[in-house]
Amino acid sequence: MIPVFRPCYDDEEFNAVKEVLKSGWIGLGPKTKEFEEKFAAYIGVKYAVAVNSATAALHLALKVLDIEGTEVITTPMTFVSTNHAILYNKAIPVFADIDTDTLNISTDAIKRLVSDKTRCILIVHYGGYPCDMDEIEAIAKKHNLFIVEDCAHACGAQYGEKKVGSIGDLGCFSFHAVKNLATGDGGMITTNNDKYYERLIKLRWLGITKDTWERDKYSKYSWYYDVTEVGYKCHMNDISAALGIVQLSKLDKLNKKREELTNLYNRLLKDIPEIQTPVLKSNRKSAYHNYVIKAERRDELNQYLAGEGISTSVHYFPNNHYVIYERYRGDTPTSDDIWKKILTLPLFPDLRIEDVYFIADKIKVFYGRK
Repeated sequence: MIPVFRPCYDDEEFNAVKEVLKSGWIGLGPKTKEFEEKFAAYIGVKYAVAVNSATAALHLALKVLDIEGTEVITTPMTFVSTNHAILYNKAIPVFADIDTDTLNISTDAIKRLVSDKTRCILIVHYGGYPCDMDEIEAIAKKHNLFIVEDCAHACGAQYGEKKVGSIGDLGCFSFHAVKNLATGDGGMITTNNDKYYERLIKLRWLGITKDTWERDKYSKYSWYYDVTEVGYKCHMNDISAALGIVQLSKLDKLNKKREELTNLYNRLLKDIPEIQTPVLKSNRKSAYHNYVIKAERRDELNQYLAGEGISTSVHYFPNNHYVIYERYRGDTPTSDDIWKKILTLPLFPDLRIEDVYFIADKIKVFYGRK
């Protein structure tokens, strides 16, 4: 089977992990710190805080905003981590509809949903394609709202001259095995806010004021620390960070390969009337995390391609259709309709050009175009 996603590793990653294992320090340590510093510089922010998942990143990012009891405007077209993080913080998700073309959150829908209880807009750069950040920033400024960017799909993407994750109050990234920068699992929080950073460093390690590396790096291990609030056990480790450092050095090159494969898909599928290919707008650069088409007879196409050795998936079943979110359902007609048509085709840097031709040919056969 041709998979939907696959990480891209070589000897650099293997050697980086080997180095950490030989060092004797595999937990939260110097490699994690190095990864944080390099990632912050790449995104263009003052601070980056490494954690063990994007779910943890979202949880802690919303935690430092003290949103309990308030409303957070969000999108249904995402993995459930995005909206579970709102519930973790005892806040209320308010689902906004999406744009038909990009599948990102609709700015018109956001405007309609702002209320006296709204405290934050939680946006997702779907598929690696940046949201309309100028409009979202204008809405947030007008109503004095926070912006949290879910950049799980969008590592390396840009809106104008800014990397995503540097535009809102906080950015949250995923380094899961299927992501553009893959460490197996892991996440990062980015911010320019000193107070958020100081609190995040403690929150990721049980509220403890000094982590083990900070207490050990001056050779004389100090056992003393304080605990200032209830935190969580969700810091990154140096094995993941070592992978992350290597993957970060390759990110732009691998994203460029994703772009080339996307352009090839677009060219090969553009004349099939039953298919809509992803829309690209000016003033933004996608990370090309996934390749999502809108297809007539989607489920039949999914089954047909599976029979031909091609894996596909659906990203996503709208979150506000899950039982846990029934009470927050909201009015999202575009999302309600469009999810029934979307299909994710294979896209990863090592996907061969001949595989893209093969996939496109099978789609043409299915629709009687070949």
